[in-house]
Amino acid sequence: MTVARPPLPPFDAQSAALKVRLAEDAWNTRDPERVVLVYTEDTRWRNRSEFLSGREELRQFLRRKWARELDYRLIKEPWAFTQNRIAVRFAYEWHDDSGNWFRSYGNENWEFTNEGLMARRFASINDLPIATGQRKFLWPLGRRPDDHPGLGDLDL
Repeated sequence: MTVARPPLPPFDAQSAALKVRLAEDAWNTRDPERVVLVYTEDTRWRNRSEFLSGREELRQFLRRKWARELDYRLIKEPWAFTQNRIAVRFAYEWHDDSGNWFRSYGNENWEFTNEGLMARRFASINDLPIATGQRKFLWPLGRRPDDHPGLGDLDL
């Protein structure tokens, strides 16, 4: 039995924005077990040059990602939406195990089932090395506070 993940398609501006914020919140937990539950069992992904299929491949990918991208903090914003699709822009900051900081920028295209699970995700991402003093995502690890500026407010 499939568990519905509201908000459900068809999306409007409010439901698309909520769907994006819920995704941001989940990713900011850096918990692969939690994150994979919003995707279909047979989800298909393109992330940079990596192609993934299914929750188990996604789970392994996320474990590798967050073992490498330390102190990860993410902001997502909706760009456009239609019936069962949402286009998202995002940025996240992280450092490697040598203490080098990066801001990664990208765009995602999402496609959802009627139950609100993400069936397909296509992401394009670029990494920019930044100095520690250039960081803008300074909240404590976890959910971004509601009063923290978004990407538009940060001119990102």
